[in-house]
Amino acid sequence: MGDGRKLDTQLIHAGEPSPRPMGAVTMPVFQSATYEYGGEGEYDALRYLRLNNTPNHAALHTKLAALENAEAALVTSSGMSAITTALLATLSPGDHLLAQRTLYGGTHDFVTQTLARLGIDCTFVDGNDPASWADAVTETTRVFYLEAMTNPLLEVADLRAAAQFARARGLVSMIDATFATPVVFRPIDVGFDLVLHSATKYLNGHSDICAGVVAGSAERVTEARRLLNHLGGTLDPHACFLLQRGLKTLGVRVRQQCANALLVASFLAEHPAVERVAYPGLATHPDHARAKALFDGYGGMLSFEVRGGSDAAERVSHATQLFVNAPSLGGAESLITLPAKTSHVGLDADLRRELGIADGLLRLSVGLEHADDLIADLRAALG
Repeated sequence: MGDGRKLDTQLIHAGEPSPRPMGAVTMPVFQSATYEYGGEGEYDALRYLRLNNTPNHAALHTKLAALENAEAALVTSSGMSAITTALLATLSPGDHLLAQRTLYGGTHDFVTQTLARLGIDCTFVDGNDPASWADAVTETTRVFYLEAMTNPLLEVADLRAAAQFARARGLVSMIDATFATPVVFRPIDVGFDLVLHSATKYLNGHSDICAGVVAGSAERVTEARRLLNHLGGTLDPHACFLLQRGLKTLGVRVRQQCANALLVASFLAEHPAVERVAYPGLATHPDHARAKALFDGYGGMLSFEVRGGSDAAERVSHATQLFVNAPSLGGAESLITLPAKTSHVGLDADLRRELGIADGLLRLSVGLEHADDLIADLRAALG
């Protein structure tokens, strides 16, 4: 759990070994797959890379737990590895889960296809309508799964109510907090059981590794780790080193990205070629008041529709010079993508439209460039 120090101090110092190995100020890379036997009494305690217990893993686990005010944390080989491992460690055939209606496409596919094949059913609910949740609960419901800010529409569900609802009914509450990061929101502080991240994105922040995080109680994280040890979704020690390094600048990066995103969203909201903008920092966003009450900032992600539909959106996405036309998010460089062709391409077209993900919707990951230059780039592309 947190030691009372501020987040920016924890980002630098939490989890760092003491004494420092050979006096190294930066955590070294322990590039070894196996370690000398030390009398460990059980399989998962053996010092072995696949078992997620190298010195690099241990340092990261401690740091990430401190950042989330969690008892424990676990790093995985990708964000999807974190999501799938957490769900599979909690659900069994015959179980049922509730999930927020507008999930990341990869999560939606896993829930509706893979879990369904395992005999695990899902009911999708409106995150903004707590009165409807009770009707969706069955005797076999085990999990309530949400996102801090949805991808790509940046909806903010009634997260406090969701955590309380799950706790009152004995459900395990899980939240993908990738878009928020601990800088903006710490879900465990409002009652969530497990927090998940694609650390590929903001936590690492440099677009050069894939990684995931599961954080929560020691019991639930241990369950996830035991399963991960069999599934093999281990983060390589060098990737652990890069994630540990990236985390140290998370605070300054995310705050600047939040500031840039608000300026960009405000510009787009006034542009005549733009149909609508989805960014919780705008007073016009339907969830603005809730985001303001829950979050310390509004994140670096936004989406918008241009007049002219998918053809116009395609032209804009290829016309930008600073915004790179690429999927993913959270890095130093700004990105632009069409969710209908990337993150949500696996969803049926009718379902995408029903969820509000138009074919002409563009998603921006606003980076660390100067906001004036980003706005000039979009102005030219829209012109």
